[in-house]
Amino acid sequence: MGTEWMNELKSITLHVEGGDPPMWPDGASEEYRTARRALVEAEAAVRDQLEAVAAQRRALPPGPVLPDYRFTEGPADLAADEPAGPVSLAGLFGDHDELVVYHLMFHPDDDAACPMCSMWVDGLHGVSHHLTRRAALAVVAKAPIGKLRAWGRHRGWQGLRLVSAYDTSFTTDLGVEGPRGGQFPAVSVFTRRGDQVRHSYTQSADFPDRAQRGIDLLSPVWNVWDLLPSGRGEWLPDNTYPGAGRGGSASAGG
Repeated sequence: MGTEWMNELKSITLHVEGGDPPMWPDGASEEYRTARRALVEAEAAVRDQLEAVAAQRRALPPGPVLPDYRFTEGPADLAADEPAGPVSLAGLFGDHDELVVYHLMFHPDDDAACPMCSMWVDGLHGVSHHLTRRAALAVVAKAPIGKLRAWGRHRGWQGLRLVSAYDTSFTTDLGVEGPRGGQFPAVSVFTRRGDQVRHSYTQSADFPDRAQRGIDLLSPVWNVWDLLPSGRGEWLPDNTYPGAGRGGSASAGG
């Protein structure tokens, strides 16, 4: 991976030795400065805890070997639905040995996916060209492939692998579908050695204590809201406001 840009961009090469970026502009009160210094210590503690949790996650023992599920996938060009054909779980890895799956809440009888899930996938889509440098990425839903691809076109998810688990036990085996067909938003990670696929990690949007924020770190939306003095508030996404589909303007009022 080239790092020549680190020695070429003036935004980097013109840094002054020892010049730390300020946390406030001129005119900030001493009360603000004191509170901000305390806050940055707390923020650094969160960083350290996240690093420790990530190391603990990487240290998980190998998970169980999984069946060779047979999904359905359409062509790479999202504009067309045919030809659609089978793809195995191992086949989703491509040239990688690690696979990230977003479990999209999309019941076969629905005509739209969950707005919250769609927002998460919007974010993953935006950085997918970076993510796939290190690992494979796929969005898997229980909805039939035609409905899934139609929703992908509506959201503008060109380039994402959209895979249907319809008529498979994948969603129930992974615990992202309840006994009555209810869906759970979640992210899973799998590893492959040869044709053998193992489960590595699954986390849903709710922790076992039923509190939320289980996968919030994967969405920039919540983390930006947390920067605001007003916080997250009671805001929730939906599938109708401008920018939520068909490439609408993200700056339009909602």
